[in-house]
Amino acid sequence: MVIDMQKKKIVVAVTGASGALYAKVLLDKLLTLGDQIEEVAVVMSDNAKDVWKYELGNEDYRTYPFRFFGKSDFMAPFASGSAGFGHMVVCPCSMGTLARIAQGISSDLTSRAADVILKERRKLVMVTRETPLNHIHIQNMATVTLAGAIVCPASPSFYSLPKTFEELASTVVDRVLGLCDIQVASYSWGQQP
Repeated sequence: MVIDMQKKKIVVAVTGASGALYAKVLLDKLLTLGDQIEEVAVVMSDNAKDVWKYELGNEDYRTYPFRFFGKSDFMAPFASGSAGFGHMVVCPCSMGTLARIAQGISSDLTSRAADVILKERRKLVMVTRETPLNHIHIQNMATVTLAGAIVCPASPSFYSLPKTFEELASTVVDRVLGLCDIQVASYSWGQQP
């Protein structure tokens, strides 16, 4: 795998799907990757904030040093392709968000940013969190994939013998970061990090 070592500008969108831990682990890892990351912009839905508080028992998302944008802030730089954000991760990605992105409905900043990333042929990684899937979900996943997105379900692996929930979530987050051409020390089949 060839990794682009140019510093990245990345958008992280957090939706109200269950799995706030994935978002937390992603933001924690991005904090440590300043040598590869130029800028992190974050947008969270209201439901994402509620789920974070419910599942993680805190509102620590408020403490990250990244720039946060309101869900309806269409003046955010990444709402335009000229801002140069090359990567976007929707983590976790609700089926409603997936559907809006698949149909090109830019009704909030998350769906608008995803539309921009796709139209500019940049990298959109969607960490979907739902089970089981219905036919509509699968069709929407196919649609975004054909448009250039990568659907990376929040399906953790167990090869690395994770001992904590955070280590388990890292098996997904490390894969997501790799899909964004970001190098992280993580478990690879046949070798330890």
